Amino acid sequence: MSSSTAVPGQSPIAETAPLSLCALEPHVPADRLVAEMVPPPRFDSVRFDTYVPDPNQPSQVEAVKVLSGFAAGLGGAHATGSGKNRSSKGWWRATGGRFSKKPAAPAAPLGVYLDGGYGVGKTHLLASLWHATPAAPSLKAFGTFVELTNLVGALGFQQTVQTLSGHRLLCIDEFELDDPGDTVLVSSLLSRLVEAGVALAATSNTLPGKLGEGRFAAADFLREIQGLSSHFRPLRIDGEDYRHRGLPEAPAPYSDEQVTKAAYATEGASLDDFPSLLDHLARVHPSRYGALTDGLRAVCLTEVQPVPDQSTALRLVVLADRLYDREVPVLASGVPFDKLFSEEMLNGGYRKKYFRAISRLTALARDAKGLVAQ
Repeated sequence: MSSSTAVPGQSPIAETAPLSLCALEPHVPADRLVAEMVPPPRFDSVRFDTYVPDPNQPSQVEAVKVLSGFAAGLGGAHATGSGKNRSSKGWWRATGGRFSKKPAAPAAPLGVYLDGGYGVGKTHLLASLWHATPAAPSLKAFGTFVELTNLVGALGFQQTVQTLSGHRLLCIDEFELDDPGDTVLVSSLLSRLVEAGVALAATSNTLPGKLGEGRFAAADFLREIQGLSSHFRPLRIDGEDYRHRGLPEAPAPYSDEQVTKAAYATEGASLDDFPSLLDHLARVHPSRYGALTDGLRAVCLTEVQPVPDQSTALRLVVLADRLYDREVPVLASGVPFDKLFSEEMLNGGYRKKYFRAISRLTALARDAKGLVAQ
């Protein structure tokens, strides 16, 4: 709909009505899934020297040093045959062998696993590693754990192995230990890639009770990953959520009228009521949530309310990640974002996902303040 569309009861305020996410059902070809395995737009320009460590957290300074050395150590020719030709000397010299005694003849390429709470900059560091690794972009892959499982679903296991085996580095953001089936699938995939000489890097998504240990969730990892942990060196990153460090509290939700008016006044904005959007997400595969947000300049939501169940909540987490990656501000009415998930959810096995979603949606809500006329 276009040409002087008006908000009910008000004069025309925009030439084009806002989009509706509920009206979109994007199709994403498999080759796009592969081509888009790069750091998301939010992390296009991040580098190690743009990471601002918390001065009260020495582990953050150490992480930059360790990962810089790890990237430098990946500068040789691509290895084959269980990584036997890959040199790890550069990384070990840079880190001083801090994690453990240097093996005389590593049987596989070294990997690094970034363990820490949400908002300490793990994704920034992982993307910086991707950018710093001296290899062509086509020889490096970056994606979330969910995106990797979606790739296997789109291409099939063998084709995914073949597609990624020529890579120098695979970065996996938010490696998950809460779905045994997917975890074992990715375990098998990564074992094959390690055999082909692909270096690995991941950020953690450990279960409650395992946070703060500075290592893999030992029992779960050893059982579900079937020995893959031997290919990684854990690196603990401590700190508070940087998105709240020194920043004001998230803005309170706006009225339905304010959100609607802002949607009509903002070119490229979408406008949906929250319950309808949640219903629509159930009909769209999460691998297409990124495409669902293509071209959006803002997301406007009315009637935000607590999510009704865990399946719905997990889909919302994926959408929040895609919006955050693409830096799409979110303007909303209804309950504040820290009330989206029940106490039971926030104390359960997926709690880290939910806290990450709250943190990211809060940041996007701050970004949306300018959409509302003062």
